[in-house]
Amino acid sequence: MDRIRIVGGNRLNGTIPISGAKNATLPLMIASLLTAETLILENVPRLADVIQLQRILGNHGVDIMIEGKRPGDEPASGRTLHISAKNIVDTTAPYELVSTMRASFWVIAPLLARMGEAKVSMPGGCAIGTRPVDLLIMALEKLGAEIEIEGGYIIARAPNGLRGGEIIFPKVTVSGTHVALMAAVLAKGTTVIDNAAREPEIGDVADCLNKMGAKVTGIGTSQLVIEGVAKLNGTRHAVLPDRIETGTYAMAVAMTGGDVLLQNTRADLLQSALDVLVKTGTTVTPTNDGIRISRNGAALMPVDVTTAPYPEFPTDLQAQLMALMSLANGTSHITETIFENRFMHVQELARLGARIGLDGETATIEGVKRLRGAPVMATDLRASVSLVIAALAAEGETMVNRVYHLDRGFEKLEEKLSRCGAVIERISS
Repeated sequence: MDRIRIVGGNRLNGTIPISGAKNATLPLMIASLLTAETLILENVPRLADVIQLQRILGNHGVDIMIEGKRPGDEPASGRTLHISAKNIVDTTAPYELVSTMRASFWVIAPLLARMGEAKVSMPGGCAIGTRPVDLLIMALEKLGAEIEIEGGYIIARAPNGLRGGEIIFPKVTVSGTHVALMAAVLAKGTTVIDNAAREPEIGDVADCLNKMGAKVTGIGTSQLVIEGVAKLNGTRHAVLPDRIETGTYAMAVAMTGGDVLLQNTRADLLQSALDVLVKTGTTVTPTNDGIRISRNGAALMPVDVTTAPYPEFPTDLQAQLMALMSLANGTSHITETIFENRFMHVQELARLGARIGLDGETATIEGVKRLRGAPVMATDLRASVSLVIAALAAEGETMVNRVYHLDRGFEKLEEKLSRCGAVIERISS
């Protein structure tokens, strides 16, 4: 199993290109099931989750062609996928595939909408919480689906097609909003989704669906209105920049000091996180090319943060902020309201010398003068990258184990950081 070795203490200086957003790429690939024509996606990141979803879609008969490199391509420039779901040969998503990636459960919506039936394994739990699918099932039933649960599978049928309806989510759910949106675009009549998630990745999927001929309004608000259409066309769409990768590298620069341009990204995608960074004493400067992050040795100031649905501070940056606050000049508090069990990185950060106490959903971080390298183990995607950030600022060597989590969500992490002066290398087993 691969490990990542980091020798901390170097400032970061240079340019880091930001990849396409994983959390938009996966639902965009799944949306290809809604049309018999080819969907061309640009700026697709090279990630383990993307490769796994290609296998899952292939099980349904989807053909995916990947364009080769072009002259002048940056090492981290995204790939272009040509995705054709002309002939769907199987409407079943088996357990052995769905269990490897929770987002693959979302195929239930386009399969049901286009084919009138779907049989999808219930996803298992995951390291950061159960994330149940009850709200997703509720949304499909509001659109006229007949749902049965049998042998660990959800069997959905709509022999006469889905019909528009009103879906009111009792709490904000990204998964539920994606499923409801993909099901509604081919439903007969009008669908209203209330308390919809407002994440930019949902807006990106909705924008792509509109290019394909869907009629979605209210994008970026908590109410989406969808006028169903009979069929969708193919289109070409570029995946928006990854705001979580942007925030992660911004916090790495804030923690180590230095001056880095985060290229090909946008400040409006993560304004709340950037506002928090400014409060820590980090300089954040949006530019035409991206966002410049710098800290010239001034002390890190403590902050109090509560995670919440977009546009508030994202749960996917909570672990990274905790790493940053471990070196702050004072006491910080981070309250996690989205996922239970999302503090498993605390014990590993403590191995580096961080002082963190837990009380229910709130972590109290007492800033220390220095961190020291140690062997640590990743527990999930965001936790693992928080350990990398901490290791970049720690004295001596840190070995991060179980880095397959990182490969799920960060493209060419070692290469991007080493180009900016970090001493970081992957050690293959």
